[in-house]
Amino acid sequence: MSEEDLRQIADLLRGRNAIDARIAGIIGRPMTTGHLGEWIAAAVFEIELERSAVAKGIDGRFTSGPLSGQTVNLKWYLKREGLLDINTAAELHYYLVLTGPASPALSSRGAVRPWCIAAVYLFDARELLTHLTARGVKVGVASSVRSAQWAAAEIYPQARSHTLRLRPEQRELLQLFAPA
Repeated sequence: MSEEDLRQIADLLRGRNAIDARIAGIIGRPMTTGHLGEWIAAAVFEIELERSAVAKGIDGRFTSGPLSGQTVNLKWYLKREGLLDINTAAELHYYLVLTGPASPALSSRGAVRPWCIAAVYLFDARELLTHLTARGVKVGVASSVRSAQWAAAEIYPQARSHTLRLRPEQRELLQLFAPA
């Protein structure tokens, strides 16, 4: 690590801060994966977000389609590592999870987490909680969800789950965030 490396990092961070400020101006919330993921999901899936960004366990409600009125917790993970933050809010109906490319849960040392959406999953919250509890999985932050459950919950790019079928325009919007 040299002084030149520090200067280069400082310059890159100034550029990133400018981009983050522009994004925050559009979404009306601080630029984080959580807030941006909620904003993208709300736009694509017609979800009305909760007024408070800190509502316990629920980020919003579907406003149209077969899930209209159902509550949802939104996640955006830059890599799909098989982990999901689970809460036990009784009023939660679904988890809608946007993910980047699949990756094993390994050390983050040197790992790149691209800002993209490679897949989208819709989990029934109560059903998932029942399965995790039956398996003896510790429920909370970074709960381990089996690959078969991820596959069964996939709604994009493959429509493996029949709970929510995407319209062509929704698929087109998600494609805007596809990995390079």
